[in-house]
Amino acid sequence: MPEHARHSPPAFDVEQIRQDFPILHQQVNGHPLVYLDNAATTQKPEAVIQAIVDYYRQDNSNVHRGAHALAERATEKFEAARGKVAGLINAPDNRQIIWTRGTTEGINLVAASWGRSQLQAGDRILVSAMEHHSNIVPWQMIASEMGATVEAIPVDASGTLNMAALAEMLDERVRMVACGHVSNALGSINPVADIVRMAHAVGALCLIDGAQAISHWPVDVQALDCDFYVFSAHKLFGPTGLGVLYGKAELLESMPPYQGGGEMIESVSFAGTTYNQLPYKFEAGTPDIAGVIGLGAAVDYLQRIDRVAAAAHEQALLAYAEARAKATPGMRLVGTAAHKTAVMSFLLEGAHPHDVGMLLDQQGVAVRTGNHCAQPIMDQFGIPGTVRASFSIYNTFAEVDRLFEALAKVREFL
Repeated sequence: MPEHARHSPPAFDVEQIRQDFPILHQQVNGHPLVYLDNAATTQKPEAVIQAIVDYYRQDNSNVHRGAHALAERATEKFEAARGKVAGLINAPDNRQIIWTRGTTEGINLVAASWGRSQLQAGDRILVSAMEHHSNIVPWQMIASEMGATVEAIPVDASGTLNMAALAEMLDERVRMVACGHVSNALGSINPVADIVRMAHAVGALCLIDGAQAISHWPVDVQALDCDFYVFSAHKLFGPTGLGVLYGKAELLESMPPYQGGGEMIESVSFAGTTYNQLPYKFEAGTPDIAGVIGLGAAVDYLQRIDRVAAAAHEQALLAYAEARAKATPGMRLVGTAAHKTAVMSFLLEGAHPHDVGMLLDQQGVAVRTGNHCAQPIMDQFGIPGTVRASFSIYNTFAEVDRLFEALAKVREFL
C-alpha cells in the first residue's frame, strides 16, 4: 500500500482525539479494542460522560415549571442544548428542534402526525430501496391506514440511487419523499439537495434521515431546504435514547400532537384541551433531561474539532481500507457508490457474516454483521447480510491494519 494512502490531514491529530474517549483504552478477549461499529453507535468523549454525571450529581430536577434553583439550572442547560443543536444544523429557530427518543421516533412522529392529517387514498410516498427499516415501516403503516401507497426508488448494483428513475416516478400524487442522507448498510451518500428540489417541484415534501450523516460533516437544513430532518444523539457522540426532529415551522405548527400528556398542553379541562406552542406540543411527558444535556456537550465537543479535517481523515481511512479489501483474495465489497461515507460492507467467500464477526471479536475487533435493518436492499443483492466496518474520527490506520490481520486469521480458520 503506498505510504500516501495512509496519510490524514496534518491539522487532524487522531491520537489527541483518542485521548478524549475513555472506552477505547481497554482490552477485549486479550487484545486492544478496535472499535469499528460506529454506524451502529459512536463512543462518547469524557466531556459528554461528565456532563451527564454532573447533571445527576448537582442539578437533577424536572425542567421548566419548577420554582427552585435545581429546576432553574436544569432548565437552563436543557434549553441551551436545544439552541446548540439548532446552531449545529443551522435551523432558523430553536422552536423547530423537537426532542424525540431517536431517529425512529422522529420518523414515526412525522408519519403519524403529518400523514394522518394530510394523506388521502391514492396518494404516493416514495422511499429509496436502501432505506433503514425505520424509514420504511412507519410509512407503510400510515399508508395502509390512509389508503396511500409506498414505492421504492431503485438503487443500482453499486448502491447508487437511480435519480432518473426518481424523476420518472415523481408526479402530483406524490406527497412525501423520504430518503436517507447516507445509507447505513452501504455508506452511499445520496444527493439529498437534488432530491428535495425534485420533490418540491411536484408539490411533495421531503424528509431526510440524517442518522448516518450528522457525525461526518456539517449539515445545513436551510441550504438543503428539506421539510424534515431527523437524527439520533447516540450517533453524534451523545447518549442513547434521544433524537432530534427538525421541521419547517409552518409544517410543525399545522401538525397535530403525536402524544398527549404533561408539557404538551396549555390548559386542560374535561370540556376540552388546548395545546402548547412549539416545540413543547410534541414533547409530552418528562424528557430525557440528562440525555439532552449530554447531547449539548457532544455538540460543544464536535464544534471544537476541525470538521473538514476530521471528514478528510475518515475518507482517508475508507480509501485505505477499501484498497486493502480489493487486494484481498475472496473479499467482496458490497456498496461501491462513487460517493460514500466511512462505511465498508463486505463478504468473505465461503463464510457467513455472523461467523466472521464472532471470530473478529475474539481478536478484539468490533464490527457489525447482518442485514443492518436494511433487508430490502440485501434481498435485491441476493445476500443475507454483510460484515460492516464503519469508521469515525478516533479510528486509525493501524486499526485498519489490525482489521485485515484479523481477517487473515479468520480466513485461515474457516
